[in-house]
Amino acid sequence: MKPHLLKVLQNPLSSFNVRQDKVPYINNRWHYHAEAELIHFKKGHGTQFIGDHIQNFNDGDVVLVGSNLPHYWRFDDVYFKNNPKVCADVRVAHFCEDFWGAHFLKLPENTAIHSVLDKSKRGLIIHGRSKEKVAELLEKMLYMEGSRKIILLMEALLIIAESTTTGLASIGFNNDFKEVESDRINAIFEFTLANFKRPITTEEIAAVANISPHSFCRYFKSRTRKTYSQFINEIKVGHICKLLIEDKISVKQICFESGFLNFASFHKYFKQVTGNTPLQYQKKFLAKKVLDFSAL
Repeated sequence: MKPHLLKVLQNPLSSFNVRQDKVPYINNRWHYHAEAELIHFKKGHGTQFIGDHIQNFNDGDVVLVGSNLPHYWRFDDVYFKNNPKVCADVRVAHFCEDFWGAHFLKLPENTAIHSVLDKSKRGLIIHGRSKEKVAELLEKMLYMEGSRKIILLMEALLIIAESTTTGLASIGFNNDFKEVESDRINAIFEFTLANFKRPITTEEIAAVANISPHSFCRYFKSRTRKTYSQFINEIKVGHICKLLIEDKISVKQICFESGFLNFASFHKYFKQVTGNTPLQYQKKFLAKKVLDFSAL
């Protein structure tokens, strides 16, 4: 993909940036930057694109995105309807990997930090109690100054290095920065997210991308390492996961609400993406929720 190069504003009084966002449209586009990004979604849910990986993000998620890795957090539509009861609340830190000096990460004592930053080049989602600890440290960074702020970041990276994480972008993902196509990619993303519940023809999405239908399929696969139909099905499965977690409507209703026309394709693609049937996924999530609650 060809994302938008984002210039992260630097504070002359600080070696790295930490901020709180309460609007869902800050940098709400496919982009990358030289700085690594550590982000905590205290409140917020939607669709997460990191490299060639797609999944949902939810309240409490903590993600580490490495330098120059394209990413995009698209908040759900409910955040754009001016409902005061639905608001985003995000903590995010941006830092250059060498801001503490050219030789810092080469010190033998810093092997763990060096390793986790290397792994973050695919994007990492943090699991378990570790994400709560990292979220607390990010919160403290907002109000801390001086050396203690740097120490908090080091602590957060060490916790991530010692925690259970999942890599997001595929090992083979390779971003090419030779030409900027962010507007085209964003147009494809936005149109698909707005229309995935109905059939989208190749001619229709090609017109959105402003290229011929014959060229679109080849173009999309060369940028994303997947076909457009695979991309749509991953979006649909992400929507299914949200509905299964909410547990407000039947599985049959979820099938048609997600844009699938029959149960066979619904089950096929859901299991293909998640490794579980819809009911298995729902049971595992509810069981995990009980375990997490009992651990408190």
